[in-house]
Amino acid sequence: WSSRPAWSPDGKFIAYSQGGSPKLIYYATYQLAVIPAAGGAPKLLLPSLDRNMTQPQWSAEGAAIYFLLEEDRTTLLAKVAANGGAIERVMNARAEVSGFDLSAQGKMALLLTDPQTPNNVFALENSTLRALAHHNDNWLAPLKLATLEEITFQSKDGASLNGFVVKPPDYQPGKKYPAILRIHGGPVWQFMNNFMFDWQLFAARGYVVIAANPRGSSGRGEKFSTVIYADWGNKDAQDVLAAVDHVVAQGLAEPARLGVGGWSYGGILTNYVIAQDQRFKAAISGSGASNILAGYGTDQYIREYETELGAPWTSTETWLKLSRPFLHADRITTPTLFLCGKEDFNVPLLNSEQMYQALKSLGRDTQLIIYPDQYHGITKPSYARDRLERYLAWYDKYLMQNNAPTATK
Repeated sequence: WSSRPAWSPDGKFIAYSQGGSPKLIYYATYQLAVIPAAGGAPKLLLPSLDRNMTQPQWSAEGAAIYFLLEEDRTTLLAKVAANGGAIERVMNARAEVSGFDLSAQGKMALLLTDPQTPNNVFALENSTLRALAHHNDNWLAPLKLATLEEITFQSKDGASLNGFVVKPPDYQPGKKYPAILRIHGGPVWQFMNNFMFDWQLFAARGYVVIAANPRGSSGRGEKFSTVIYADWGNKDAQDVLAAVDHVVAQGLAEPARLGVGGWSYGGILTNYVIAQDQRFKAAISGSGASNILAGYGTDQYIREYETELGAPWTSTETWLKLSRPFLHADRITTPTLFLCGKEDFNVPLLNSEQMYQALKSLGRDTQLIIYPDQYHGITKPSYARDRLERYLAWYDKYLMQNNAPTATK
């Protein structure tokens, strides 16, 4: 489902992205494979490379296959001989390539973004990028953008993890800033070296942004992803909290003014985090869930649930363990904003409604925002803007009381 197959120029072979064990569902690494069009056994072209490989395209003469290679905090363009061999990283910048195309003459166009550049179309000429579109030039020209810095840190159990920190554009060394921990969706996905509008918005507002790729993320192989298999909100929660500890220890973040938030699994993990750690003064849970039992039969993941967790009537303890943020909602003291699309069938609205009601009944400060006619993604422009404005208002209310960074002692 992640990318379409590609026919060789002579029509004799098909290259495709092959999934792993069905038991591992989305946690499995996708391999680059070739199979005879007439049928037969597939051949993995890079069997020892434990990274996701998608969107194969044949070179004009059929001797090589180009593809997207996901690595730690980046997705780049690579190629390999059609019969296998050594990998060649064609475009190896710290960026994200999300699409590419080849002409019959061998010319190449890329859809690429980096931390300072929104998605744009480039020609790749002798390893050099040439912008073909200039739609954002006038918008970007007067802006002072924050820089994205890669960080490495250790989790509670010593695991080595990676992520990012974004400082305000006018960052002053020696001062501590309110900070927001952002958590990605998936869970098998990762934050990359791309342009993140919301991070830039938060940084321009005066926040330090912390973003981690906890265990369960992609980009570092199948073993790294499967650590959280049937164990959500445990190791990955420890990992994102370790990212906060790291940035606080660096003297960048004010420990008394911390926020957290995310969308989809980012909202789910936000709920796990605030149910076990009370340091956060504001949380935003977008299209999240906590009563995992309520998801059975109400969303699109029945096959995945039964594969990973087992059926509720045979693996009841697992389902209850994963529902702990809802079943122990009384442990949550963080003011929390819940948001969801009314028509979401990925993580349905009822999940946000239940958490909102639980915190409301407990007398916590909470709000629930429902976007009409929206699904898992908020696509209507006025709603997308409204969501960003609500993000800022919620974080500002609890983290910007003094409206200024504090001096480091």
